[in-house]
Amino acid sequence: MQSCKAFFVLVVLGFVGAQGATAQPRFGAQGGEAEPARMQQWLVPSPDPETAAHALLFRPSGDGPFPLALIAHASTQNVLRRAQMPQPEYRALAAWLVARGFAVLVPERPGHGATGGKYLEDQGGCDEADYSRSGYATADSIKAALSYLREQPFVRRDGTVIVGHSAGAWGALALAGENPKGISAIIAFAPGRGGHANDLPNQVCAPRTLIQSAAEFGEDTHVPVIWLVAANDSYFSPDLSRQLADAFRTGGGRVDFRALPATGGEGHWLAETEAGVKMAGPELDSALKALTPVAAKKR
Repeated sequence: MQSCKAFFVLVVLGFVGAQGATAQPRFGAQGGEAEPARMQQWLVPSPDPETAAHALLFRPSGDGPFPLALIAHASTQNVLRRAQMPQPEYRALAAWLVARGFAVLVPERPGHGATGGKYLEDQGGCDEADYSRSGYATADSIKAALSYLREQPFVRRDGTVIVGHSAGAWGALALAGENPKGISAIIAFAPGRGGHANDLPNQVCAPRTLIQSAAEFGEDTHVPVIWLVAANDSYFSPDLSRQLADAFRTGGGRVDFRALPATGGEGHWLAETEAGVKMAGPELDSALKALTPVAAKKR
């Protein structure tokens, strides 16, 4: 009788184990391509081994290999807003990059929307915010997705551009401090954390701490950064953004700071709108002028 029970337990455990194995996410493409720009759902690794990051991939026509542009999205400390966040797309920005020969990945980091899992980049409370820790955590998510895509046959291992927005741009600055191999430039749209403190425009949690972290990220950084902010950004104003960029530069970072005209009702969403991307186009072209992406081949 005991042996029968033991056998039954083993069978059950084996079945559960098999279910767990099949439940593990399969990284890579999760369906066919669609318009625009060969848009395709992917799953990519994240720093949390239990969480696969949902992502959108856009590509030019042809087989490549293409230089890669990774877009790191904005975030929020609000748990409910993060859970309800739609998958970030940045379609206008992705289309702009694809037209210039880039494959574009937009991964959704852990703790957000469909990706779910643990929120790894929590900055803590307003007064005791740890902006360095949150920035490095975001950088880890960027690296995990980046490393996986670079192994794909249609992606070049050099000429990579990181495009960050808000908290995503803050993580890109943290990544710049590591001088990662193969990254040619970082484009940072209104980088920062702690904006709209208590949901109030032009209020930032612990701004001096934010400035100190910017200087830390800039230490010994050699990756060129173009820093863009709209005149009507109420999360990180041009004045505060300039202080952050100056601190990053003082730490050793290479920064080209550009304050752009007002756009839309809220300039912080510059990177997410067609009008904003069109306005930023000349600055983006300037940032990429040293890069020479491989021309896309016809399929």
